[in-house]
Amino acid sequence: MAEAALYAFVAFLVILDPPGTAAIFAAMTAGDTAEEKRQQAVRATVISFVVLVGFAVAGGFLLRALGIGLPALKVAGGLLLFLAAADMVMGSTLLRATPAEQEAATRTKEDISVFPLAIPLIAGPGAMTTIVLLAEQAGGDMLRLAAVIAAMSAALLITLAAMLGAARLARLLGETGGHVIGRVLGVVLAALAAQIALDGLRESFG
Repeated sequence: MAEAALYAFVAFLVILDPPGTAAIFAAMTAGDTAEEKRQQAVRATVISFVVLVGFAVAGGFLLRALGIGLPALKVAGGLLLFLAAADMVMGSTLLRATPAEQEAATRTKEDISVFPLAIPLIAGPGAMTTIVLLAEQAGGDMLRLAAVIAAMSAALLITLAAMLGAARLARLLGETGGHVIGRVLGVVLAALAAQIALDGLRESFG
């Protein structure tokens, strides 16, 4: 169980990318007060938690209702996560907002806690796919599922802390440091994605 929790924690920490999320959050809330930033960060984290727990609980049921097996989900999820990893490493915008869209988001004065902060920035396709995969691998073991959700919650709390300290974090890392961390996390995510896809293929043909 401890191994499953550690694996889930690392996976979510890589996917959520707290430094990258904090940098985007800082840009989006540049004109907001400290209290507005705090409220939006907390609200987005809570919404993300609810969405991901919902996927953990009901995701497997939906898959079975559609006749989709776990091996197929692993292959599809691995490919999707690999695209997200390539996006992080290459700095492309295949699965993220384009620079123009991000710039437009920084100019808005609307509450960004639901969109685009909670969905799809935090609780995005990668996080949703991962929580469904890990919940299905728990195989009905409630203690293991609870460990996965606890690991996800810890990663969300780190992401929240990064957003709350976004300005200080940006000054500490600098633009170059942020890019380096993002690309290193992208490589780790690519390895995790490849392993998930390979496991799915092995189960399909094994």
